[in-house]
Amino acid sequence: MIYLDNAATSFPKPREVIKATAAAMRDMCGNPGRGSHRAAAAAAERVYRCREAAGRFFHAQPENVVLTCNATAALNVAVKGYVRESDRILISDIEHNSVLRPASRAAKERGSELLIYQTYPGDDERTVDGIKRLMIPGSTVVVANHMSNICGRVLPIAEIGELCRERECAFIVDGSQSAGRLGIDVSGMKIDALCVPGHKGLYGPQGTGLLVFGDGIHGLPETLTEGGSGMNSIDITMPNDPPERYEAGTLNSPGAAGLCAGIEWVEKTGIDRISERECELCRQFCMNVAKAPGVTVYSGLDGGHVALFGISGKSPAGVGALLDERGICVRAGLHCSPLAHKTVGTYPGGAVRASFGYFNTPSEAHKAADAVCEIAGL
Repeated sequence: MIYLDNAATSFPKPREVIKATAAAMRDMCGNPGRGSHRAAAAAAERVYRCREAAGRFFHAQPENVVLTCNATAALNVAVKGYVRESDRILISDIEHNSVLRPASRAAKERGSELLIYQTYPGDDERTVDGIKRLMIPGSTVVVANHMSNICGRVLPIAEIGELCRERECAFIVDGSQSAGRLGIDVSGMKIDALCVPGHKGLYGPQGTGLLVFGDGIHGLPETLTEGGSGMNSIDITMPNDPPERYEAGTLNSPGAAGLCAGIEWVEKTGIDRISERECELCRQFCMNVAKAPGVTVYSGLDGGHVALFGISGKSPAGVGALLDERGICVRAGLHCSPLAHKTVGTYPGGAVRASFGYFNTPSEAHKAADAVCEIAGL
């Protein structure tokens, strides 16, 4: 099997991640924060180690690191929690449905206005100016997809964060594709809420994610879920402070152990090294498939780990099925990102996405490209 669906979930996982997850299930069976016995204490220690690793990695305080089940859960808390009555919500034209859908619901329920700002590849100033023109100072929530899941477009997070801080607007970043590939400084980039998955570029297990709060001026968002937190049990409301404020119920401590190991592996390997390898494999693949008659490459030649392409006369789903028959795993369709496909011109049919990870090899990239060329000639 040649696995080229790393934009959805990275595979394979580092040995350290598998080992840490298994060890947690075997040796740390207690419920973290729900008891003083040694099993619960061991689980709580592992969870806190994950918070420390994430805080170090994203330049945030450990207590501002909330464990979630994925990036979508984190985005729902941030978007729905920060939007107030009659606020304006600004999202980019490359946002995933994990932003578009909660933002749409928040706008409907709060009587808010949802607007989409344009992004301009290679012209960060124009992108930021477009956001500025749509802002209502003090009454705007801005959401930015740091890196697109279909075209690798990267938004100027630091510049947008600076603008949001100047205008006293809340700033939420979707780091689903960038975490582990690009440096993210929650404090330095003036991010109020960073939402990331654990199972993609951080190489952790599925069912893990993070909501990382910065040191912004907007306070904390409202909670989405309430329940047991292991503290103040006589109080009928959730605790006032993170992380417990947003962690109702039992935490995924084996997942936290694996995610911690994933973050430490990325730190040890190096973000630059990981990104360079992925981008080079993607570029090689795109250069080879672009030679085939009828193949259109929409992204991947100019950087990023995502190759988006189509074959004239063949549906994306059909191409994906033919590649699967040859043992090559890609994803076809709209990739839960209709906004982004409209932006790059592949809506409504979508396209085929091959996304590379650190453990892919040049040989796999060449074999996959040969398979695409073969299918194009059928």
